[in-house]
Amino acid sequence: MLALAAGGAVAGVASRAHAQTGPGDSIDAAMLECAEPLMGVDYTPAEREMMVQGIDAWISRAERLRALEHPNALAPALTFDPRLKTGGYRAQSDLVRGVPGEAGPRPASREDIAFAPVWAQQAWLSSGALTSVELTEIYLSRIERHAPLLECFVTVTRERALDCAEAMDRERARGHVRGALHGIPYALKDIIDVAGLPATWGATPYRDRVAETTASVATRLDAAGAVLLGKTTLGALAYGDVWFGGQTRNPFNTEEGSSGSSAGSAAAVAAGLASFAIGTETMGSIVSPAHRCGATGLRPTFGRVARDGAMALCWSLDKIGPLVRSANDAALVLAVMNGDSADDPASLAHGFEMDFDASPAGLRVGYDPAWFEDAPQPDRDALEAARAVGVELVEISIPQAPHDGLLITLESEAAAAFEQLTLDNVDDALRWQEPAAWPNTWRRARFASAVDLVNADRFRRQLMEEMHLRFAELDAIIGPNFAGDMLLITNFTGHPQMTFRSGFVQRQTRTLFGEIADESSPAVEVPMTTSVWGPLFEEGRLVTLAQAIENELGVAQRRPDGF
Repeated sequence: MLALAAGGAVAGVASRAHAQTGPGDSIDAAMLECAEPLMGVDYTPAEREMMVQGIDAWISRAERLRALEHPNALAPALTFDPRLKTGGYRAQSDLVRGVPGEAGPRPASREDIAFAPVWAQQAWLSSGALTSVELTEIYLSRIERHAPLLECFVTVTRERALDCAEAMDRERARGHVRGALHGIPYALKDIIDVAGLPATWGATPYRDRVAETTASVATRLDAAGAVLLGKTTLGALAYGDVWFGGQTRNPFNTEEGSSGSSAGSAAAVAAGLASFAIGTETMGSIVSPAHRCGATGLRPTFGRVARDGAMALCWSLDKIGPLVRSANDAALVLAVMNGDSADDPASLAHGFEMDFDASPAGLRVGYDPAWFEDAPQPDRDALEAARAVGVELVEISIPQAPHDGLLITLESEAAAAFEQLTLDNVDDALRWQEPAAWPNTWRRARFASAVDLVNADRFRRQLMEEMHLRFAELDAIIGPNFAGDMLLITNFTGHPQMTFRSGFVQRQTRTLFGEIADESSPAVEVPMTTSVWGPLFEEGRLVTLAQAIENELGVAQRRPDGF
């Protein structure tokens, strides 16, 4: 990634030099020669003299473009589409059928109700054993008690939530039920706008921002009768777990961060502070906090869920998905969120089908044995559970390639989305200031070469074709979340990933990137998750597989101590 990021040093160095020269001064050949080591090129004196003749005009054009206003919601003209012209994508109607589970009688314990899956809560609402107001009050009470320790909520919409819950109960009493999320309380990552509510993006420069419009995904959840409890924290501008108010914590070990960037959404679900939550992912922001906190997360096919009204980080990579405590719940939420929008040029119109009575038996599931050789026990247990539920395991291998070279796209798009913070030095206001943090990443991205960026995109197309051929022979792939570059590859190809709890391990307190933060810290039992990946638009198949494995393993319902 660093080698690629240095590839455009002429533009970056020359532009900075140009800004430091006086009126009438120009870039000269000596300046270009100084930039060449950063570019990894070696021009001749004659070539440099020729380049100098046009460099001032090139820089002037770039500076005029910088002077234009580029609101965050303004997407590039080039729009990523994960589909290939060869097609083969199964048409689906918007249909959810079957029974996701047997709820049994309503528990007496408020904690048992709080940690129950959405489908069970809905069954108790339908039977009259529970009301939406009571369920909402349970969560509001738990948020008041536990959220300050976890630092997982930015805004709690108490009055709004209770008013909505009362309205949903009245509708139910009249015999009108909107669907599986009617009266179900949820939390929304504070990257997604709801008109009139704060939408801080987790960052100091935007902490006073109030949304003027409502995102399509929030509109769909509202129309489905879901009850908004509040907005959850995120690592500033969708990276990590440090936000302007602090650091979101892992409910299973509150001495460490929750990972991110869907930090608050994962922590809130794992701690039983909401029935479900909405997160987003550009490169691991659903999978990573779900893994750290032991939640179940679904990153849908790119384009399946419209993103208008959500902060743009990387237009060709951003996705919105649910964080839940049961794989089947993810399908219930995705069924509501699914859909395109005229305000998101990358959104796609593709139906979502889910059959809760379907069996995973007979599915062809790929795995690379090398991924599991040194994997923690929960990953190996998940593989054996897949075998136990009747899938056909097929050995595969993912060829080694410079997949991390694709990160030039992520860094360049993110730097463009927040260019003004860099140019105005407002990035200094962000709380997280380390080499891996956004401010430094965006500064480095100014040196990226457009040529390298285009070639990375061509490599991306190659990977799309390879994954398309691979999934033509497989129904899914199973493996550790970060094995074989699969998280990176599938984020760039647009394929869905689902991560589910697979067990527990002993770990000392960790940093954001998984290193031991304090060698003297005691080992704590914390959850782990394992992933399944699937063909484009086949999230229903992943849910069927993940739920069967969850049932086989029997570890999904374990709660963090003290919550």
